[in-house]
Amino acid sequence: MRNLSVQHGWCLVAVAVRCLAAAFTSKGGALGNGVEFPLGIGFAGVVLAFGLTVLTGAYALGHISGAHFNPAVSFGLWAGKRFPASELLPYIIAQVLGGILGVGIIYLIVTGKAGGYTIDPGAAGVFATNGFGSHSPGGFSLFACFVAEFVLTFMFLIVILGATDDRAFKPLAGTAIGLALTLIHLIGIPVTNTSVNPVRSLAPALFVGGTPLAQVWLFWLAPILGALAAGYLYLNFFEPNRDVRSQEELESSRF
Repeated sequence: MRNLSVQHGWCLVAVAVRCLAAAFTSKGGALGNGVEFPLGIGFAGVVLAFGLTVLTGAYALGHISGAHFNPAVSFGLWAGKRFPASELLPYIIAQVLGGILGVGIIYLIVTGKAGGYTIDPGAAGVFATNGFGSHSPGGFSLFACFVAEFVLTFMFLIVILGATDDRAFKPLAGTAIGLALTLIHLIGIPVTNTSVNPVRSLAPALFVGGTPLAQVWLFWLAPILGALAAGYLYLNFFEPNRDVRSQEELESSRF
């Protein structure tokens, strides 16, 4: 329960920071209707906010809970036999609750703006939501968005599995993972506003409703399938087999 509580708390912080950055800088610094964020951190700022959140979180909590801020990551690690099936549901529940609470905090902040704050469910990317078709920032089709989310999540899990492999230089794992997510957002924001994390899509969609909520299924399906494919591939093609592991352990014991 201690691990679960820590995971829940950090999911809240991670999703809150991400949605805060994405919402404050969406559409060139406009937050909804008639609300401008004067510091204008822009596209690069949003990208860095996502990457730095995961980078710092990985080092802060990776040794406690595995630093899963993302159901797709949990599924991918399970497929790669790095995470027990018995912990999938508790982790996902914690991630979802943390995400909803995080976005709730953002909503409380933005509604405190003088003159009020309104959310237009018909606008692409409103309140940092993800979407396809007319709700894609670049107007990309459902199929294009599915492919983008599948491939980006697949590559993210390959980086995670590789960077945390026993044969890798683990002290830099968090850096590699955070930089990978930064790169993913550079690529994905024009297409879907970048999900690669089902909870990151669900939480703001619950507050917006309408089309973003109706389209959120894609941002559960594509990332989870991409993560499962990566976990299966890494386990069966990149992980050393039992004989190789035994030989490596024998050789390491000689030094």
